[in-house]
Amino acid sequence: MTESPVPPARPGRRRTLRNAADIEAAGLAAGDRIADIAAVASRYAVAITPTIADLIDPADPADPVARQFVPDARELVAATGERTDPIGDDVHSPLPGIVHRYPDRVLLTPILHCPVYCRFCFRREKVGGDEAMLSPDRMAAAIAYIRDHEDVWEVVITGGDPLMLPAARLAALLQELDAIDHVKVVRLHSRIPVSDPDRVDAAMLAALDIETALFVAIHCNHPRELAPAAATAIRRLTKAGIPLLSQTVLLKGVNDTPAVMEELMRALVALRIKPYYLHHPDLAPGTGHFRSGIARGQALMRHLRGRVSGLCQPHYVLDIPGGHGKAPIGPVYLENGHVIDWQGNRHHYPPDD
Repeated sequence: MTESPVPPARPGRRRTLRNAADIEAAGLAAGDRIADIAAVASRYAVAITPTIADLIDPADPADPVARQFVPDARELVAATGERTDPIGDDVHSPLPGIVHRYPDRVLLTPILHCPVYCRFCFRREKVGGDEAMLSPDRMAAAIAYIRDHEDVWEVVITGGDPLMLPAARLAALLQELDAIDHVKVVRLHSRIPVSDPDRVDAAMLAALDIETALFVAIHCNHPRELAPAAATAIRRLTKAGIPLLSQTVLLKGVNDTPAVMEELMRALVALRIKPYYLHHPDLAPGTGHFRSGIARGQALMRHLRGRVSGLCQPHYVLDIPGGHGKAPIGPVYLENGHVIDWQGNRHHYPPDD
């Protein structure tokens, strides 16, 4: 991967870690690992914000935050079945910046940069490269596509991270969507509130103030990410009247235990974030060390069903490789005329025919 353009740091802000030397200087890795990190960084984008770096315990070799963001030599080892486009974006992309997989909604990707680069990212072949943003012509074509397709009810703005856009560009984009009558919902997917919370400022909140129903889905995988600075940024969003959802990826060694998942879901709801999706990890190249089995995910969902409020229940989903969309893969509670309760007991239920 060639050196990619990155947004300039704000005055007085600590620098984001972007290479092996930065990570070594920050005390987050040493010794033989530095060469491994450099090798991975030559292939995939690296970025760790100061906010995230401060959450890492360098004395813990199994630190769950470090595992998500510090490169690992295993990323260069592709497993059978992994693919460069694991969820089939390309086959459903009629033009740059648009993915139209479902009839009533489209994905819009105006930017392919992120504040941090997750080591398990399903778009790791695309993010952080030379094409930072859609060109004005391509953006105009994407908006025209949405305008011309009257069945599009929802626009999901993703990337990259759309909240990396300068406030003026974000505002202009949202105002264009706001003017399209058949677009009733706009959803933004972002890690900014937890990874770079200072960016959630008055200018961003003003940009997000549109008439169309707007939701922000926050990507968060571990309760430690909901630190005080993140909580402050999240409260700015909720006080501005923006409903919040969460997206979490089931990650081995990060959140694949009942205690951690329960703590995370409770912490999200306490901050007025409705858990939305728990994603089974996608088959992106070099991410096999993050994948737990589906049975483990189902067991975690059974645990949540019995232990936490219904507000804390995400949908456990798998994005079917090849572009076939998401499928719910949670445990089944109705079997052979019996309903299974949260404790695992089976109860006969009369036929309903």
